[in-house]
Amino acid sequence: MTDTNARKILVTSALPYANGSIHLGHMLEYIQTDIWVRFQKSRGHMCTYVCADDAHGTAIMLRAEKEGITPEQLINNMKAEHERDFDEFQIEFDNFYSTHSDENRELAAQIYLACRDKGHIATRKIKQLYDPKKELFLADRYVKGECPKCGTGDQYGDNCESCGATYTPAELKNPFSTISGATPIEKESEHYFFKLPDFEAFLKEWTRSGTLQDEVANKLAEWLDSGLQEWDISRDAPYFGFEIPDAPGKYFYVWLDAPIGYMASFKNLCDRRDDLNFDDYWAKDSDAELYHFIGKDIVNFHALFWPSMLSAAEYRTPTAVNAHGFVTVNGAKMSKSRGTFIKARSYLNHVNPTYLRYYFAAKLGSGIDDFDLNFEDFTQRVNTDLVNKLVNIASRTANFVKKAGGQLSSDCAEPQMLQDFIDRGDVIAEHYEKREYSRAIREIMALADRANEYIQEKAPWAMNKEEGREQEVLDVCSVALNLFRQLMTYLAPVLPELAKKTCQFLNLESLNWDERQQLLLGHSINKFKPMLARIELEKVEAILADTRAEQEKEAKLNQPKDAAPAKTEKKSSKPAKREDGSEAIADEIQFDDFAKVDLRIARIVEAQHVEGADKLLQLTLDIGNGETRNVFSGIKSAYQPEDLTGKLTVMVANLAPRKMKFGLSEGMVLAAGPGGSDIWLLEPHDGAQPGMRVM
Repeated sequence: MTDTNARKILVTSALPYANGSIHLGHMLEYIQTDIWVRFQKSRGHMCTYVCADDAHGTAIMLRAEKEGITPEQLINNMKAEHERDFDEFQIEFDNFYSTHSDENRELAAQIYLACRDKGHIATRKIKQLYDPKKELFLADRYVKGECPKCGTGDQYGDNCESCGATYTPAELKNPFSTISGATPIEKESEHYFFKLPDFEAFLKEWTRSGTLQDEVANKLAEWLDSGLQEWDISRDAPYFGFEIPDAPGKYFYVWLDAPIGYMASFKNLCDRRDDLNFDDYWAKDSDAELYHFIGKDIVNFHALFWPSMLSAAEYRTPTAVNAHGFVTVNGAKMSKSRGTFIKARSYLNHVNPTYLRYYFAAKLGSGIDDFDLNFEDFTQRVNTDLVNKLVNIASRTANFVKKAGGQLSSDCAEPQMLQDFIDRGDVIAEHYEKREYSRAIREIMALADRANEYIQEKAPWAMNKEEGREQEVLDVCSVALNLFRQLMTYLAPVLPELAKKTCQFLNLESLNWDERQQLLLGHSINKFKPMLARIELEKVEAILADTRAEQEKEAKLNQPKDAAPAKTEKKSSKPAKREDGSEAIADEIQFDDFAKVDLRIARIVEAQHVEGADKLLQLTLDIGNGETRNVFSGIKSAYQPEDLTGKLTVMVANLAPRKMKFGLSEGMVLAAGPGGSDIWLLEPHDGAQPGMRVM
């Protein structure tokens, strides 16, 4: 029987370049996409996930030459490496292909010819720098020289890292080719251009149609308002790529055929599967859904050039283009010089990928803000949430069930609690659908807290010591394992390997979303086996150590033989001096540091004493949009819990969660005073609302 509500969904991630290894910045996107795809499949939808290696361009041609192999051999080697890394990170593509394929060649030619025949292609001659020794036109990144503004040497052909000036490669003083060292000459060549201005009216409507996040649409509006430029889509031989039809020696620029690789990968899959039809998903009148997941740095290609080409060639355009931010490591941009440019393989050599999948999900929203991989927070959050909270539910109760015969109770001792867990699935599903993974995880972990509180309250280990209470023990543990099943159903898109272990333990075929409606009653389970170990900080540190060692080795290999050794700056123990000569306050910060602090209005929903704590109150804070935070605050000497309920205050919302003796504190409220009874919470005026930022 066919589900009439099932959706047909095609999903893609941006194509990794076949010139290098996958790193954790890439992995954020593939994990984000994979979670969404697994969620859709769990809901019973026809969801297909395709991707491919981006296999063309000058960089690949030059690297292959340097390694003494053909470009085809290089891209095949890189594809095998990429697939291994993806597989170990549990990324489940329906097809992972290559842009260097017959399908892509045919589709690129077809789309180009459709654009040309409708008058959207222009040709004209342009001048570029040319390497006379290598006989190759040089892109900006292959030219270096002295900055024409400040004279600093060894600067690339588009901007100066010293003074920030921008310029053309032809303006550099004493330029040289980074490929051969030869002095470039200026040479004229005919180029082909896609007439993007023809699509200005279409793009102004399409970019505001709900297809893009508001931040992205606003940025594109700036470009649209300033006037679109024609897009250079050709490169001269020698070049590794597809030759332009009827233009010998001219090749498609890599960014023309790269997004067409989405179509090619799907077409390749359709040719191998009877249940998929290419036109059902790509025809102009298709009722299927098409989603692209990308980084915010390539929005212009996916939200300007790509929909315009599709429109010109009479194909459908994307349902949505979902952009995300960059990954930072311990608060800083991923950097080779800092040893934080972490490859996926460096991570996999030391730490379980399940942990990173969870951490990314726990912090990911639907916006384009950058994402910080803080390894201390990473270790603490995974150990607290996955080991201490989640797996602990099963490990504390499973053996009691096995001792009773290995079968769960026939009746549910807590039907209302189980129904509450089932009902929350609708809210969690909505969060997943909107890519608000952090909100979904927060809901799930709140349920995990309830499950652990139930087990702690009932204490089956204590009941088990008393004769005649065997059935009570079994009932409690059966409830606990049903709660665990609900939690793992909600976490299965994030933690597929843990979901497999759960199915084996609970003797289930799957953890599909709607099956959660049926409780496990009178159901036989298998022996519980350890599912997940705690992360040791030493293993996390080993990732960074390996990364630094690898990058130091790479730097030495690339360093000129006559280069002077780098000087190490010594830190002064004296207080820093300001420009006026006065001493700075210790640990003085800059404005940019302060700007990172996210201050939000919060309403105190609940306040209560903390057992065993002399100074702390436990606060439940509403910070808007249905999001709540748990915070422990040292204000007990000044406030009674009942006096705080309903009050507005200000909290630091982006403070890393801190594991305390009494639980996890997820922020900090602002207060002032000398101490004792003289402590005053910062209270905003009555017009403020939870979630508002404090400027």
